[in-house]
Amino acid sequence: MLPYEIDLGRYRISTDPLRIDLPTVQNYLHDEGYWSRGIPPDVVARALQNSLCFGVYEDRSMIGFARIVSDYATYAYLCDVFILPEFRGRGLSKHLLEAILTHPSLQGLRRWHLVTRDAQGLYAQFGFQEIGEGGRHMEKVIPSWAIYGEVSKPS
Repeated sequence: MLPYEIDLGRYRISTDPLRIDLPTVQNYLHDEGYWSRGIPPDVVARALQNSLCFGVYEDRSMIGFARIVSDYATYAYLCDVFILPEFRGRGLSKHLLEAILTHPSLQGLRRWHLVTRDAQGLYAQFGFQEIGEGGRHMEKVIPSWAIYGEVSKPS
């Protein structure tokens, strides 16, 4: 899969695996991510190798990240989303989600899933809805007819 890049002027979003700053991701997930605190570096490296990763950059410095676990046909799980604290409040998380949801290899999916403790408002802006008790799990469901057109009903 060719790298996908979006130029935001001062910032850039890229799926180029050669640009991922593995220590930045490992450090954030290990030290700051409430969902991943203490995760070993080798586990993070293995997870990144088996995911579609999106980096957010200012010049050459990685300042944000997200990854997608997907079958690229029907389902995607969005996880490990972060923008470094000193870069928050600039709309970068919204740009990151737009880049993810418009990525050519992620079109036509019927279901997106994520888990969050405190960013429901952000994800709701992109069509995600809370499911289950507690509101931590969110999903975005696209009906089959919206993807495939008219679908014949089973008899």
